[in-house]
Amino acid sequence: MKLASLPLGLAGRATVGLGKRVTGLADEILSEQAQRRTAEHVFSVLGQLKGGAMKLGQALSIFEAALPEHLAAPYRQALTKLQNAAPPLPVASVHGVLERQMGPDWRDRFLEFDDAPAAAASIGQVHRAVWTDGRPVAVKIQYPGAGDALRSDLRHLSRIAPMFKVLQPNFDVKRITVELRERLLEELDYELEAATQQQFADAFAGDPLIAVPAVVHASPEVLVTEWIAGRPLADVIANGTQEERDAAGLRLCTLHFSAPKRAGLLHADPHPGNFAIGEDGRLVVYDFGAAARLPDGMPVQVGRLTRLTLDSRADEVVAGLRGEGFVPPGLQIDAKAMLDLLVPMLEPIAGEEFQFSREWLRKESTRLTGQGSEAAKLNKQLSFPPAYLLIHRVTMGSIGVLCQLGATANWREVLVEWLPGFADPDGTDPNRKG
Repeated sequence: MKLASLPLGLAGRATVGLGKRVTGLADEILSEQAQRRTAEHVFSVLGQLKGGAMKLGQALSIFEAALPEHLAAPYRQALTKLQNAAPPLPVASVHGVLERQMGPDWRDRFLEFDDAPAAAASIGQVHRAVWTDGRPVAVKIQYPGAGDALRSDLRHLSRIAPMFKVLQPNFDVKRITVELRERLLEELDYELEAATQQQFADAFAGDPLIAVPAVVHASPEVLVTEWIAGRPLADVIANGTQEERDAAGLRLCTLHFSAPKRAGLLHADPHPGNFAIGEDGRLVVYDFGAAARLPDGMPVQVGRLTRLTLDSRADEVVAGLRGEGFVPPGLQIDAKAMLDLLVPMLEPIAGEEFQFSREWLRKESTRLTGQGSEAAKLNKQLSFPPAYLLIHRVTMGSIGVLCQLGATANWREVLVEWLPGFADPDGTDPNRKG
């Protein structure tokens, strides 16, 4: 099992980094050489797996944004190679899947079908085609045996837990691996994904900022959706003007905070490969295999406690966090220390405008995990309620992308419009639910 080879190599390289950190010779967890070798090792192993490998690699891109540019480059290069290197299915296999899933007359559904894949998906590949009514469509085909391969990989998911400890020491690895397992298994069900995507498409129909391709056909291993072309977000990150990156970031932020209220869902896979900028300037959203179901919208306490923190209402913040389970029973917390922990995290929404950057994210990561840091000491005493784990992970993922973009905008305005409890934490906010 290839996954089994990861922890030992990672542990060795982490030890090098830890030694430097303890002796004060480096702020980074890993040295540059160790970082490069780690990136190459992680993605070379993941690249040999068919199951959840690519999704796991994409999840790691969250941490890439927190690294200095010269250290982040190996991860970005290796991830891009992984995403682009999946070998295509033989044409006969593609046709076999289509026949099993859509019937022997599957060709009658299409006016045209391109046998060459247009893109790789995490557990399949995407083909361009023209539906019988003349619409250009994307046809996502699941790799034969991907389900068995994924389940096999997931049985060994705990073996790669050291990756998360190396890259983010404060993460609850057990909860993360459980969540990853659940989310990845959901992605096997293309009919569930189709229902989720159509729910998003209906909610954002006609939206001036965000475009979601409508579902045309779904079966367990084949998903056909409208084809909406666009410039990959990764290209905007690498080559976009500041104006283009700002616009993309604002659209991504709007998707994150508005979807729970509009669709009762949260797109739970925010990495650059799932987004593009359409010809009309809208953010095109792809891949709805992973989504958080929030039928009542974003929890009101998220917005309420965020606003109370910004308003320096320290005692109410501690009481609210305790009520939600972030503060363990019996733990006495200094209210001012709690504000000192939280306020810097909220810098992007404290004023009218803020530019996300790798430097800011790295500074926050160091503050929250650094040896001897008061914030780190308090942070380690807090709990993380399971109900908030996925929301937190997706938010961190979105922030990671915003930092890669280096986007500037008035982020606070988005929260005022869409986050329940934020505009009026005392309960008269019209966005408030519950």
